[in-house]
Amino acid sequence: MNSEQQYIDLYRECREMICRHSSDVMNAQRDAAFGRFCAEGFPSKKVERYKYTDIARLMAPNYGLNLNRLDIPVNPYDAFRCDVPNLSTSLYFLVNDAFYDKALPKTALLKGVIVDSLARHADRFGHYYNRLAGQDGDAITDLNTMLAQDGLLVYVPRGVRVDRAIQVINILRSDVDLMVNRRVLIVAEEGAEVTLLFCDHAADDRPFLTTQVIEVFAEDNARVNLYCLEETHAKNVRLSNVYVDQQRASRVSHNVITLHNGTTRNKLDLTLSGEGAECRLGGCVIADKQQHVDNNTLVTHRACHCTSDERYKYVLDDEATGAFAGKVYVAPGAQKTSSQMTNQNICASRESRMWTQPMLEIYADDVKCAHGSTVGQLNDAALFYMRQRGIPEQEARTLLEVAFVGEVIDAIELEPLRDRLHHLVDKRFRGELSKCEGCKLCK
Repeated sequence: MNSEQQYIDLYRECREMICRHSSDVMNAQRDAAFGRFCAEGFPSKKVERYKYTDIARLMAPNYGLNLNRLDIPVNPYDAFRCDVPNLSTSLYFLVNDAFYDKALPKTALLKGVIVDSLARHADRFGHYYNRLAGQDGDAITDLNTMLAQDGLLVYVPRGVRVDRAIQVINILRSDVDLMVNRRVLIVAEEGAEVTLLFCDHAADDRPFLTTQVIEVFAEDNARVNLYCLEETHAKNVRLSNVYVDQQRASRVSHNVITLHNGTTRNKLDLTLSGEGAECRLGGCVIADKQQHVDNNTLVTHRACHCTSDERYKYVLDDEATGAFAGKVYVAPGAQKTSSQMTNQNICASRESRMWTQPMLEIYADDVKCAHGSTVGQLNDAALFYMRQRGIPEQEARTLLEVAFVGEVIDAIELEPLRDRLHHLVDKRFRGELSKCEGCKLCK
């Protein structure tokens, strides 16, 4: 049996159950996604955007699914204590793929702001659902659309500025091998501002397979800061597809930080649709053992006077593998485009491997675009200089690695998160960080 056949059979057998525990808006998209999935199947490594990750192999195991929406026996609000001092966030939880509404933040959000189950507001926001994600025929997105039964909605109305960051803790919890299909819809109306922090954690030492689809709509003059932090474990497979549409003069920053994982693939499709829009993308990867991290980005400039800036950095040790493939597409007529893409990598061992592929495709003649990548080892001269001044070799290596990724961390605008990440990165390189400090679930 090929990898996709089990999901085809599952959908045919359980379609009624899936729909019964979902909303009409989500159900309306399922059959079309199923048809595309049946026709195309999982992409092979011959497909350009999937050449560095074997999706069929990752999807081959038989995972369980919670299609009957059974309650998971955990109260994350009591159990989770994330040691992030002074961050002062509005804290919400997703347990697997379900919004946890039994304990909500004590601090109320501003009037009109919604952070809630998507199903409860499907009638009002249904016209946004799958509008971006359903356009590119991606097999993981279609599979998620087939199977996802609820999602998270973050809505910020026109002109509202959310001063307190919204932190969403994604907790993987199960006594059996489990597949989770998580859906997120973020809508920032004209002039709205919001900062979101998504933290992925695994509460049980079980194999998890997570598909995640995030759609972000940033309307005119909106500002959205989205930070994604992964601290799971070696048995976790995470396949995340993020779709962003930016309108006139909007500002979006997206940062993905991978500190602990098994196999991770992050795909980002961002479109600058309105004049004067600006995006800043950052990625920080620290991987060792047999971990694999693949970041794939596509930034499309469709309007004039838009700016994009990408910076991804990897440090790979032991037998870890990494990949970065980034493409900037400048459409005809998108004059005065300014784009910069940089990928820098350190392979700290002979066995680690890194693949990097920055690309530009330009159909306008008045643009300023540049891209570049490097793969190397730690600077021998810098190591020698530090050792000559009495710093032990291992400590010198750690200091250089911390400084190397620090450039990405320093670009994070949320100061308490930036300070905390510097601390976590330092502990990660020193081998001290095996879980998010203070999380009782992971003990």
